[in-house]
Formats: sequence, C-alpha cells, structure tokens
Amino acid sequence: MDISEAQADVRRVYRAGFPGPAVSAVVWAVANAVFVWGSATAGMVVLFVGGMLIFPLTTLVLKVMGGTASLPKGHPSTSLAMQSAFTVPFGLLVALVLGAYEPALFFPASLIIVGAHYLVFVSLYGMRLFAVLAAVLIVVGTLVLFLLPSLGSISGWLGAAVFAIFAVVLFRAARDH
Repeated sequence: MDISEAQADVRRVYRAGFPGPAVSAVVWAVANAVFVWGSATAGMVVLFVGGMLIFPLTTLVLKVMGGTASLPKGHPSTSLAMQSAFTVPFGLLVALVLGAYEPALFFPASLIIVGAHYLVFVSLYGMRLFAVLAAVLIVVGTLVLFLLPSLGSISGWLGAAVFAIFAVVLFRAARDH
C-alpha cells in the first residue's frame, strides 16, 4: 500500500476527520465552563481527562453514523496516529504545571500543544486543512499566552469555537471525498 492509498483510507474511515474536532469543541467548551463557573483546577482536570476521551467518543460518533469506525488491523497509518495522539497528554502535563502556577495560562498553552499535534494529521489524512487548523490553534494560544493574557480564562471557549468551525469545514471536505 502506498501513502496516498493509506491517506485515502484514513479520510474514508474517519470522514475526513470532522468528528474529532466536533467532539473536541464540546470537551473544550465544557472544560472552560467548569474552569470559569466551577474551579480552575476542575476545569483543567476536565480538559485533561476529556481530552483522553476524545478518540473513544469520536469512535462512538463514527459507529452511530454507520460504516467502519477504525482502520483495518495492521494498517500502516495506525501507529503514526497513535504516536501523535500520545503526544497530547504528555504535553498537557506541562500545561497543567503552568496552570498550577497561573491558571489563566493553562488553556493557551493547551491550544499550542494540541495545535502542534494536528500537524501530523496533514500526513495522516493527506489534507492541508489540518495545517490550517494547527496554525489557528497555535496562533490563538500564542497570542493569548504572550499578548492577551487577560483572555486566558476564556481561551478554552476560543479553542472550542475554532474546533466547531473546523468540524464544519472538514464535514464539507468529507462530502467532497
């Protein structure tokens, strides 16, 4: 199997990737709501734990939609996808430490970490849209972290909005493939 065939499989099985950002939008919005209206620590825990549930919840969405919800056993893209996925919780450990120091820095740092993880999706899916998603998340996180720290406590909602917008864009891309 060549790279373009593997990418076509990933696009087909995961519907051009739109369910992941859709689920992510909900997780980020809930985490930021808990952060603002509950406690900062609880909000950070919600994003950390909820982030680990994004792939299983995405798989559930795919199953509800019908059709295949995972790549075939032994598919060459599976290990790259898993390696990319495992970077996020390890990176979020750094964001948690930063958030313990200053809670408003947690979500912007998390946006940068999660955005960087999406760069691998350009190769997994063969879709440049994921580079745009990565860039937007990284830029939003960086702007808030360094230039607009007063927006730190709502930057999780900014991330949720970015994910929601890209879920729609990727859904449209799924229809075109």
